[in-house]
Amino acid sequence: MRKLKLGIPKGSLQDATIKLFEKSGWKINVNDRSYFPDIDDDEIECSICRAQEMSRYVENGTLDAGITGRDWIEENESDVVVVEDLIYSKRSNKPARWVLAVRADSDIKSLEDLRGKKIATELVRFTKRFFKERNIDVDVEFSWGATEAKVASGLVDAIVEVTETGSTIKAHGLKIIYEFMKTNPQLIANKESWKDPWKRAKIEQIALLLKGALRAERMVGLKMNVSKENAEKVIKILPSLRAPTVATLYESDWLSVEAVVDSKQVRDLIPKLIKAGAQDIIEYPLNKVI
Repeated sequence: MRKLKLGIPKGSLQDATIKLFEKSGWKINVNDRSYFPDIDDDEIECSICRAQEMSRYVENGTLDAGITGRDWIEENESDVVVVEDLIYSKRSNKPARWVLAVRADSDIKSLEDLRGKKIATELVRFTKRFFKERNIDVDVEFSWGATEAKVASGLVDAIVEVTETGSTIKAHGLKIIYEFMKTNPQLIANKESWKDPWKRAKIEQIALLLKGALRAERMVGLKMNVSKENAEKVIKILPSLRAPTVATLYESDWLSVEAVVDSKQVRDLIPKLIKAGAQDIIEYPLNKVI
């Protein structure tokens, strides 16, 4: 039987990725002592791999496909196929940002002010390329962690670090003076694997269902009973992907109305629906919206 070699990112994205796959229809069981988790699909073989290295292993064919951030694809300058953007993270479904930060009381206000200064980051190659393209001579060193503390304590003049909200950077007494890029997980594929019809179909199946599961996280189903005389009023205020589903209740002048809506709208929508005549309203979660 043919198998697709799929990379699952180790680290902060691991749990969120496994949870997303489960919602998409694949159960992945990770053993802490093994880098090869079980998956309930005989056509997929999983490997746990650091997100920082994923694009290299996909590019050289060790893996057919994998999930990693846009940042690490750019850092490694990997020649891979980006199949799908998958915006999710450990904390939220928002892209993270790579930013340049300095001490809050620093005289450094712009990129030019960093000429001759020392920068610490995990994104070394990208940072060096960025400043070289702008003819700004800086000293870039690799950071093994606790990057914010290095600039706060004066070990370096600035850092290039990833953040979602910026709260950790502010908590260390730093300020952001430049944003390099937004980054989010991406499903990537090896170029030769992408040319293989069977592997491409399998990768596209994964992309379709992962995207459907992510879309479903932002939506819920609403179901309610409405009298025929109030049906028009309710349907007019009820948003849906296309149009609500309406069915006649058995031997009744009432209708069952069902729609898929953005979860953020529900708190304002339910009072309006009740006022328009809707009753017996049920809200339920969704696994996938495709």
